[in-house]
Amino acid sequence: MSKIQEIKTAVETGKTKLIAGLVQEALDAGEQANDILAAMIDAMGVVGDKFSKGEIFVPEMLIAGKAMQKGIDVLKPHLAGEASVSLGKCIIGTVAGDLHDIGKNLVALMIESTGFEVIDLGVDVPANKFVETIKANPDVKVVALSALLTTTMPAMKDTVAAIRESGLTGFKIIVGGAPITQEFADSIGADAYAPDAGSAAVKVKTLV
Repeated sequence: MSKIQEIKTAVETGKTKLIAGLVQEALDAGEQANDILAAMIDAMGVVGDKFSKGEIFVPEMLIAGKAMQKGIDVLKPHLAGEASVSLGKCIIGTVAGDLHDIGKNLVALMIESTGFEVIDLGVDVPANKFVETIKANPDVKVVALSALLTTTMPAMKDTVAAIRESGLTGFKIIVGGAPITQEFADSIGADAYAPDAGSAAVKVKTLV
C-alpha cells in the first residue's frame, strides 16, 4: 500500500495517533504536501458518504475529522512553503435558535483544510451578526449557513434574506444541515447547497 493510500485509510478509520507519523513519512519520501492534502480530503468525502448512508455515525465522523486535523497540522508549514494561496475568507455559523455545532465544526475544518481562512461565528447566530461580519470582511468569498432543526429553517431563510437586503455583494451563500434540501436552498435564494461536510468543501471551492 502506498503512503498516500495509508494516509487515506488512516483518516477514514480515524487513526488519530498514527496519522501525524504517516504524513511525516510521506513528506520524507518526497510526496507533495498538496497531494497528501487531496488524499485526506478524498478520505473525508468517503467518510461523508458513509455518514449520509447511515453506515457510520457522528462519533466516527468526528474522529475522522480529528485525524485529518492532526495530519493538516503536520502539512501546514509545507503547504505554506509551496506558496499555497489562500482561496479567500469563508464566514460560517449555525443560524439563530439552533445550538448544533458538530456538523458546522466539521464543515469549517474541511473548508479550512482546502485553503480558506475560516471565520466561525459559532451557534445561534442572528442574521444581523452575519451581515455585520460580512461588512467587516469585505473580501469574504463564501458565507456558509448551517441548520440542524426543521424549526430553525425559517431562521436560515430570514438570514439569507437579510444578507441579500443588505446590498452587500461579492460572495456566495452556501447552506446545509440535516433538514435542508436543494429545493429549500433554491427557494430561499442560496447560491449552493451541500448535504455533508465532504461535499461542502468541494462545493465551496467551485464557488470562488
